[in-house]
Amino acid sequence: MSEFDGVLAVMKPAGWTSHDVVAKTRRILGMKRIGHAGTLDPEVTGVLPLCLGRATRVVEYMQELPKEYYAVLRLGFSSDTEDITGSVIDQVDEVNVTREEAEKTLTSFLGSISQVPPMYSAVKVNGKRLYELAREGKVVERKSRTVTIHEIQMTGFEAVGTHTDISFRVLCSKGTYIRTLCVDIGKALGYPAVMVSLKRTLSAGVEASHCLTLEEIAQKVEAGTLASSLIPADEAVRHLAAHTVIDEKRSAALQGQRLSSRAVQPPVEHNDAIRLYDSHQQFLGIFRRQEETGAIVPVKVFH
Repeated sequence: MSEFDGVLAVMKPAGWTSHDVVAKTRRILGMKRIGHAGTLDPEVTGVLPLCLGRATRVVEYMQELPKEYYAVLRLGFSSDTEDITGSVIDQVDEVNVTREEAEKTLTSFLGSISQVPPMYSAVKVNGKRLYELAREGKVVERKSRTVTIHEIQMTGFEAVGTHTDISFRVLCSKGTYIRTLCVDIGKALGYPAVMVSLKRTLSAGVEASHCLTLEEIAQKVEAGTLASSLIPADEAVRHLAAHTVIDEKRSAALQGQRLSSRAVQPPVEHNDAIRLYDSHQQFLGIFRRQEETGAIVPVKVFH
């Protein structure tokens, strides 16, 4: 079987689950060790970073990065799925909202906000995913969670019959449900609302412009050029501080041994994960400073 290492940026098409994309890529690449950094709903398009080979070990760090979406919400009715594919559960005859009111309301969502995960989501309650319960016609109590809206900007505002569509761009923390954000924006404006469309344009530091379609991936594999399109694992976690181990302790680092704080430069002054390199800039792995002793200990070693 083929074996690639690195992050492959995929442009997920509508109608595919994230699992579908992983399964298709496994067949194209002829390898099993593939994982994705952040699920997208079937009808959502956009950036889906796939981690290949050893890069699967950095997924958890990639998922910490903010995500950017372009969304459209429709004021005037709501659905059981919080998007336009669901069954209508509430509606009004007309919508009277100005562009200025919409912009002001969007801005009010900046910062930390509380969200209740939608019933049609992958969150587990008592060992069962919410969407499984929803398909059985059950509604259960969900705990609210705090997420962060770093940026939100209205990009469009137009009447659609008796409804009103609001388009916006949002940069948010992991775990943010854009469907729920659309519903909550509607509530703040005094109307039921649903999400009409959604595209992810940034995930794990990967932009849409770097993404390949499944067809392009297949073409590059056939031509033997896919490797040049992969993002190295260490570059995919470049938000982690980079440090260098002294030459005489390089082997110890690769063997996963604990390192003295003096063996790493510049000195590590926090307990967050770091990227560790040798003097030739070869990536050795992810390490962290042990709070009790100050020693630099391995988390993920890349031989």
